[in-house]
Amino acid sequence: MSILYDEGQGAIASEAQRILQARASKDRALGLLESEGAFDTVFWNTAVEQGWTGVAIPEEYGGLGLGLVELGIVAQACGAALSGAPFLTTGYGATRALLAAGSEDLRARFLRLLASGEALAAVALGEAEAILPPSPAVVFEQGALTGLKEAVVAGLGANFAIVWASAQGQPALALAELDGVTRRPVQSFDNSRLYADIEFNRTPAQLIAQGEAARKLAVEVLAHMAVVTAHEQTGGAEFLLRTGCEYANTRRAFGQPIAAFQSVKHRLAEIYALIEISRANCIHAAAQAGEEDFIKAAAAARLTATEAYDVAARDVIQVHGGIGATWEAGLHLHQRRTRSLAIEQGNLLFWEDLLVDQLTGVAA
Repeated sequence: MSILYDEGQGAIASEAQRILQARASKDRALGLLESEGAFDTVFWNTAVEQGWTGVAIPEEYGGLGLGLVELGIVAQACGAALSGAPFLTTGYGATRALLAAGSEDLRARFLRLLASGEALAAVALGEAEAILPPSPAVVFEQGALTGLKEAVVAGLGANFAIVWASAQGQPALALAELDGVTRRPVQSFDNSRLYADIEFNRTPAQLIAQGEAARKLAVEVLAHMAVVTAHEQTGGAEFLLRTGCEYANTRRAFGQPIAAFQSVKHRLAEIYALIEISRANCIHAAAQAGEEDFIKAAAAARLTATEAYDVAARDVIQVHGGIGATWEAGLHLHQRRTRSLAIEQGNLLFWEDLLVDQLTGVAA
């Protein structure tokens, strides 16, 4: 299997990068930090008009019929541009759940809305510190959901959600529309992620999967979303590396560019190595979608991409010295995003445990 893109995929990458570079705005990103319930509509309108919302949705439901590789390419460009909305990832998670276990009526309705950008989705799985609690507090009973999901990514803007719940003592996945459902914004250092507490109170819902099938599907949905996020993290790390290199080659100290100093060179070289490992794992994981080893590959991509983005954000600020910590430099925007993405779809401990289970055969 190649870990390089073919000509068509390369064209998608170049075009996505070109469009987002032209339309990205640091000022908009800074403004979102102080906004509650707002996201970058310029970015999202761009995603809709370019068809990115339907990249991985089958053509019969209005999508482009491509796959995770192509969606990952777009997500990588979005990470570099610091995309101000989480819906590509959450929409893809909802798509995977519906394609795997949803009824034809649900697929025909909601996938078309997702592909066109008319509907936005959230995936509400975690409770407290557990991304997949064995006994969810949210209960599905008699066609309705009751309970609280805290800090749901995209929760403030979503029209519907895929929800991890308990049904007759078993875990279950259900789809609930969110019109009229109580949602309270959760303030964070990255408000563009639209975190919200969602309180279900006899909210009508439709069961998608139950029991062991639901648990297996939930892990697969998480893995697919994690690969998209890993691409986004890799794109963000690449942007930071370019920024750090440009600054190090122009900023002079003691009569020479600071890029000449070993401490700076070594930091940037380490970031480069981490990015290349992350990039290879992301492409490998995306290509493995639907294969036996997909969960392992997704976990590896998730772990290495999180490290690459985290180290890049930390060290590029250091390379910039005092200016790196200023509001005007904007590097803190990526530092904030690293922390948000590091815990969405489960923290590193979850993915490390999952990878070990997969490698040892504990998780069949």
